[in-house]
Amino acid sequence: MRTTFHIALLLCAAIAPAQAQQSPAASTAMTSQPGRVAAAQTIKASVVVTAIDPATRTLTLKNAQGTISDLVADPEVHNFDQIKVGDSIVVEYVRALTLELRKGGGAAHTTESSDAARSKKGEKPGASAGRRVTVTADVIAVNEKDKTITLRGPKGKVVVLDVQNPDQFKVVKKGDKIEADYAEAVVVSVQKPGAK
Repeated sequence: MRTTFHIALLLCAAIAPAQAQQSPAASTAMTSQPGRVAAAQTIKASVVVTAIDPATRTLTLKNAQGTISDLVADPEVHNFDQIKVGDSIVVEYVRALTLELRKGGGAAHTTESSDAARSKKGEKPGASAGRRVTVTADVIAVNEKDKTITLRGPKGKVVVLDVQNPDQFKVVKKGDKIEADYAEAVVVSVQKPGAK
């Protein structure tokens, strides 16, 4: 999975010069109800392959603003020979955070999981990777006047949350637990010209 995220970061670096002029396509969604807040963001960007050096596994890439950059494909990129001039390399990054009230006991804790996949032999190169972290934290202070809720995580780290929805103060009390679930995923794919 680290390799997939590494490749995605390199591709984002190739795309990054475009951000000064125009951001990649991005969408954000947020919901808030008493005892639960959720937010998600998706960012999608692409570059076009303008040249390939098979001997060095170097791709020359051009973003939407015409900025050219080179990227050396890691040996773990399967099916490098399937990439052709004119193909698009698309990076889609999704991240989401949910905070949910948990009444009752239990110790604060953290769990983490990850997963990754690569394209099969003969397919266009592509990879996906995901990571999920769940943390249960103790509510140690609720300050409706300052619109904050203070949490202490399993390792003692204290975080102060700004609360926009005043209805949260009707249900969250000192001594409660908040479960924070953070997930992120990245998908890198190579697409033929005109493909969606």
